[in-house]
Amino acid sequence: MLETFQNLFAPPRHMILLVIAAWLGLTLAERRTEKFGVSKDDLNNVSFYSLIAFVIGGRISYVLQNISAFSKSPLGIISINPDLFDPIGALAAALIVLFAYSQRKQLSVWSVLDALTLFFAILAIGLGLSHLAAGTAFGLPTDLPWGINLWNETRHPTQLYDAIASSLILILLWRFKPNPHPGITFLTFGALTALSQLFLQAFRADYTVIFNGLRQEQILAWFALLACFSLLEIRIRSANKT
Repeated sequence: MLETFQNLFAPPRHMILLVIAAWLGLTLAERRTEKFGVSKDDLNNVSFYSLIAFVIGGRISYVLQNISAFSKSPLGIISINPDLFDPIGALAAALIVLFAYSQRKQLSVWSVLDALTLFFAILAIGLGLSHLAAGTAFGLPTDLPWGINLWNETRHPTQLYDAIASSLILILLWRFKPNPHPGITFLTFGALTALSQLFLQAFRADYTVIFNGLRQEQILAWFALLACFSLLEIRIRSANKT
């Protein structure tokens, strides 16, 4: 019984990487936040509340989708096992809180997202490394010399591919000056991330096939890329009118 309890609540090692990435990302974002017209206090508050909503919302969404399983083992609801998590529900909850906080403080949502872009970029690097530590998001078998041994196969190190791509995006964002027009910085990050995922998902082994061989992850990346380009065009037109 004690062993089961310890396994249920023992913190996964790869989660430490995400915590470090979140802390580092927020620290660097604070250095540029005032350039986007957002105070450090507002940045810290919206990050804190959104992260709480992300964690709780992701768990609640997962529980609601698997209510029959949790009715037999209710203790699992408060487990810190990251597999018991719905990222879509978590993202929706975080965005709701971000929008609500921005409206309450009369902040531009686009400016808040711009201020948090460095946080998102570094968190993306941490996510790739955490996948490597956990052995998840693994790649297809390969004979290339830089392949890694995982799950009884030599595979593409797709986790490192993700981390490297996210690092290059971070360098671009850090090197160029913040765009004075709200939303441009965040949407540029979103477009570059979607573009990298569109390419890197081709090397993943844990994909979902829909529509006669099409990969669900790449279709989502296409939609995200299209959405970012469309919103970029709208924001640029709005800036030109202003």
